[in-house]
Amino acid sequence: MAESTLKSVLFALYGAFSSFVVLEQMEYEKFLEIRSTMCIKHEFVTEGKMMSSPAIHYKGKVFAFYSRTNNMVFRLGKEYPVDKLDMEMTEFSPFKSKKPLSGWYEVGFGQHHHWDNLTQVALTEIMRAS
Repeated sequence: MAESTLKSVLFALYGAFSSFVVLEQMEYEKFLEIRSTMCIKHEFVTEGKMMSSPAIHYKGKVFAFYSRTNNMVFRLGKEYPVDKLDMEMTEFSPFKSKKPLSGWYEVGFGQHHHWDNLTQVALTEIMRAS
């Protein structure tokens, strides 16, 4: 009896883990799709890294990247009216003992339908500042 219970628990854990892996893969594939499209459409947009994570650069400067927590992070700027957006986002805070990075915002996969637009907004902001 105990063996069948253990098998049931292991099967349930495997199912939950494999679902998580599939979701994580979907998140990363969405990022790769956005990055590829941006690199094709815009002359100075390239692939790169930000804190060892895959990123999107404009003339060598990062404006969006895929975080270790499987979210996209966007450099929208300090003045961007994020409070007016109808979506969940948080200030990006990668350090435990430091304040969040000013002007950087993290958006989870639950809001992935906004990722394309936010990437374009971040690109526009960095182009304007350059």
